[in-house]
Amino acid sequence: MRISATQLERMKRNTRRLNARTAEQVFSYRAPAALRVHLAADFTRWQRNAVPMAKGEDGVWRCKVRLAPGLYHYRFIVDGEWHDDPACALRIPNSFGTSNMVREVRSPLRRGS
Repeated sequence: MRISATQLERMKRNTRRLNARTAEQVFSYRAPAALRVHLAADFTRWQRNAVPMAKGEDGVWRCKVRLAPGLYHYRFIVDGEWHDDPACALRIPNSFGTSNMVREVRSPLRRGS
């Protein structure tokens, strides 16, 4: 499939618009002994598209995602087991008898405001 210069420029403009309406969010979870950690959330369709996290030398697993303003529910999957985010104070009960963590993403500040 070939993309014309016009289509490429349109894609670049759309990406810039999308980035202007979203905010980068960093998720982290300390698990030095873990072999795998994933971020599972309503925006990943939970386990279906869970985001693999990268382990830092400090034993903290991290990932970055861009999200539009809103409220999002999430949890971590550590070596196949669901875990809460100890750094998250905002939680809501889920249908499994545990809680989902809640992340609020606010509108990014516009330049000049």
